[in-house]
Amino acid sequence: MLSRISRILVGSLFIVSGLIKANDPIGFSYKLNDYFAPGVFNMPWLDPFALELSILVCVAEIVLGVAILFGARMKLASWSLLILMIMFTILTGYTAIANWFFDNPESGTTHFFEGMLGFVAREDISYMKDCGCFGDAIKLTPWQSFAKDVVLLVFTIIIFLKRAVIKPEELKADYINLGISLALIAGFSLGMVSWAFPIWFSIVVFVVLIGIKMFMKSDTRDWVMAGAATVLTTWFCIHCVQHLPIKDFRPYKVGNNISELKECPPDAPQDVYSDTWYYKVNGEVKTFTTDEEPWNIPGAEFVDRKTELISKGCEPPIHDFVLEDQDGNDYTEDILAEEYIFLLISYDITNADEDVQEEINALVDGAYNDPDGGPYFYGLAANVYNELEDFRHKHNSQFDYLTGDATMLKTIIRANPGLVLLNKGTVIGKWHYNDMPTYDEVKSEYLK
Repeated sequence: MLSRISRILVGSLFIVSGLIKANDPIGFSYKLNDYFAPGVFNMPWLDPFALELSILVCVAEIVLGVAILFGARMKLASWSLLILMIMFTILTGYTAIANWFFDNPESGTTHFFEGMLGFVAREDISYMKDCGCFGDAIKLTPWQSFAKDVVLLVFTIIIFLKRAVIKPEELKADYINLGISLALIAGFSLGMVSWAFPIWFSIVVFVVLIGIKMFMKSDTRDWVMAGAATVLTTWFCIHCVQHLPIKDFRPYKVGNNISELKECPPDAPQDVYSDTWYYKVNGEVKTFTTDEEPWNIPGAEFVDRKTELISKGCEPPIHDFVLEDQDGNDYTEDILAEEYIFLLISYDITNADEDVQEEINALVDGAYNDPDGGPYFYGLAANVYNELEDFRHKHNSQFDYLTGDATMLKTIIRANPGLVLLNKGTVIGKWHYNDMPTYDEVKSEYLK
């Protein structure tokens, strides 16, 4: 019974976790790039393969989740599951412990930890606050991620120890296992991320695999089932890469107002700081708190002051949306005030898809020649001015480019380039370069 419970829990969570990442493989690849950075795991040679590795991890999670639910090829599945969970646990544990040491320099072990694990600077690990386990849908702290993986590792070890007695079962037992699994997937998907797609995807996969199991009796049946699950999952990953995630969990999703998300609510908690004052009194340096007002002590001589963040207050969901021209002039508020405006976003214009540039020029011409007055058009990129001008002249682009932070541009849209339509700061349309609309299509559906 414990083995069955472990299989259903781990299998269901792996399917949901894998699907959330598979919905945004490009975003997960950015997280892998963070881990490959010189100051973290120091494996920059893996950066060119981050997207392929991202898809591989997503497919592996879902296929392994399905395999242990069906009890198929448990020797291979249990070993793969155990290795994957050990890797995940080491990864999240590494991040959690590193952050703790650097956030607690008074422990006296920071330099030892830095030398032992190869960190080159505090900043290199400070931004690793989320493992990306559930993409942008659920943000876990490093310790929460580590605790989650430790619990899953315990269940995985139970499955591994019972691998010899776990066999494919009759269809009746499969129906029970898969029914319970679907209930867990539905509870997690709807209750935690408000997204029904994992339920429907799981139903399709389960039906296909049950069909294969019913009509195939040969020894290769398990491999055919694994192949079918792999094909379906890989297709979903590639679809989300070649278009856009079918569910956008980021603050720039359609319907959100950028201006509103740049501000915290009036009643939101603020940063709380503590000051320590150092004053020389009668030749001896003493420490004081602000409440003690050491500056009022007769003869006290100021030496130093140190400020420590006690608790972090509200950080708005959007805090880095700043757009400037080549001279440093800020266009952010002007753009957010426009009734309608197109933003063509390329986080790196030197790697932007060039085949779509003619369609973009046609869209711009349609907007600029609209007798009713079409929206203005800006390009956004993180490149230097000379690269932007070279690109503009090469493709006869009839619009200006503004610059912004590369991470911010990657967050807005998972395409290079991607098109965004704003209405007074509210995102009302987003398109991948593979789905670039015509101006007439945009006007008939969005410009009202």
